[in-house]
Amino acid sequence: MVLLTFLQTARARIHVRNSHDEGLKYLSSFQPFKVLATEAITGKALEADIYNAIPTEKVDGTCCYVTTYKGQPYLWARMDRKPNKQAEKRFKRFLYSLEDYNKGFFKPLYNSKRRSKVNIGPILVENGWVPVEKNSKQYCWHSSVVNYEAEIALVLKHHADPGLLEISPVPLSEILEQTLELIGTNINANPYGLGSKKQPVHLLVPHGAFEIKNPPTLKQTDIVSWFEGCNEGKVEGIVWHCRDGCLIKLHRHHLGLHWPLAETYLNSQPVVISFNRTKYDCDFEPKSLFHRFSNLDGRRFDRLKDIKFDA
Repeated sequence: MVLLTFLQTARARIHVRNSHDEGLKYLSSFQPFKVLATEAITGKALEADIYNAIPTEKVDGTCCYVTTYKGQPYLWARMDRKPNKQAEKRFKRFLYSLEDYNKGFFKPLYNSKRRSKVNIGPILVENGWVPVEKNSKQYCWHSSVVNYEAEIALVLKHHADPGLLEISPVPLSEILEQTLELIGTNINANPYGLGSKKQPVHLLVPHGAFEIKNPPTLKQTDIVSWFEGCNEGKVEGIVWHCRDGCLIKLHRHHLGLHWPLAETYLNSQPVVISFNRTKYDCDFEPKSLFHRFSNLDGRRFDRLKDIKFDA
């Protein structure tokens, strides 16, 4: 199913693993091609046993990582770097030399087992991660979803009731050494319609949180039909979680399909706010998301985009 094909296109942002496999480096560069899919599965995807992997929704946001910093769990942001001209040329030569880009369709994101062993501090910074400090201006939307005093994060996940989403504070210690996606008003043009300019809303979504219940078969025609023909297929893409820890992704763009969509599957589900403020021995700042969501405890909305804070 699906070989990667390269065509001339406009500039784009790409993400690659560094040569020592210590983590991910993120470079902003001119990408001289776009990726399209044909009908063959890569050897690496087969080796990872993709047929028995768990398919999950690829959520459109920016990647984050929770690990220890200053002796406590901290949120880390992905740091994009723009190379100079010489570095860009070296990067392009490296990119064209990659076997995966010449032979295969399913594009490995990272090995989650390896990532959990990456050292913190300068090593993480060198590999594309930077700790999000409180009141950070550069990473203000990241810092809005964490409270280091209470050691909690605002997380979107499934509720215990089927078909219902939940927004609730989650202890950072419970998501330690995990990667998550930051979504919201000021992230990637806000494909889920969260918040507004006056009242921005941002949330963290753990990777793999939204398992696809009725996935398509691993045939290109079936996947295209699934993306275009059913409500559950109104997603940015699919990420298969393999048993060996390998994650393999397919984006709608790989099939020549449009994204974002006017209506998404994530926004078709009702959501409830669960925020028991008495559990936390701290005062949330009045303008913070934590204060505003705590005032909505128990409220239910038909869609994520319907969430409004009281004036």
